[in-house]
Amino acid sequence: MKKIYFLLYTILFINSVNAQEIIPFRITKYNNIIVKTLVNDKDSLDLMFQIAMQDASISPERIRPAKSLIFDKNGMSENNAVKIGKKEFKNIRFFDNELTGQEADGKIGTGIFKGKTYKIDYDNNQFVLYDQLPNVKDYKQVSFTYNKQGQIFLTCENMIGNETYEANFLLQSGYSGGLLYSNQFADSKKLNEKLEITGEKTLKNSAGQSISTKQGILPMLTIIDDITLQNVSAGFFMGEIKNQSTSYFGADLIRRFNWIFDAETQIIYIKPSKYFNEPYFKIN
Repeated sequence: MKKIYFLLYTILFINSVNAQEIIPFRITKYNNIIVKTLVNDKDSLDLMFQIAMQDASISPERIRPAKSLIFDKNGMSENNAVKIGKKEFKNIRFFDNELTGQEADGKIGTGIFKGKTYKIDYDNNQFVLYDQLPNVKDYKQVSFTYNKQGQIFLTCENMIGNETYEANFLLQSGYSGGLLYSNQFADSKKLNEKLEITGEKTLKNSAGQSISTKQGILPMLTIIDDITLQNVSAGFFMGEIKNQSTSYFGADLIRRFNWIFDAETQIIYIKPSKYFNEPYFKIN
């Protein structure tokens, strides 16, 4: 019995050393992560976690007031405190009047985790913060790059027709769908001809210029050699207006994995989550 108690104590001790903080979140029907926050000990705001940004922002369409945020002429508010669960983050910069996902008063980015190794745990609806890398035995390392803004791009293989093409996708947790291709990639790979099209919507601006949003099915997306997704929902734009310069790896795909971001080595690890085989989100 003493050996059993000692083993249990050791496991609990190791977990307590590695897991420094747990921050709960909820997932909306649009696949967005929402965290409940208290800003400057005054304003209770529901903020959408945006992996493609480092700072925070509030939306002009917010439901809850944000009176403690004082913005300068450039629309910035510096040195704010944000409490999420039992954790307080300081020196948070907010931007004013940025649109966000449904059910959110604004957005909060990865800057709150600066210098920390953290996990996005979709199985348990929580962030887990660590002082050092936890056990990654069941995880796979993924290929990615950073840009100057600290945004993360995954390098994936796309099966289009009988050919495979490499593309870099911005991790974009604010986009509810699966893949969204840049105009350059969509045009050069002739996605309008080579993908099975499942939906289309055409809009015109005041000058009579048209833009068509199309939804199709990508037969196979390879993230790493032994992790592939089949018949992936993929969107792109057609028409006279060309404004999609970046390809997105959206929230519907992000939620299909649990993610660990190692602060020291700048390595990202993934493993399939409970959502891996769920039906794909339909963009209206």
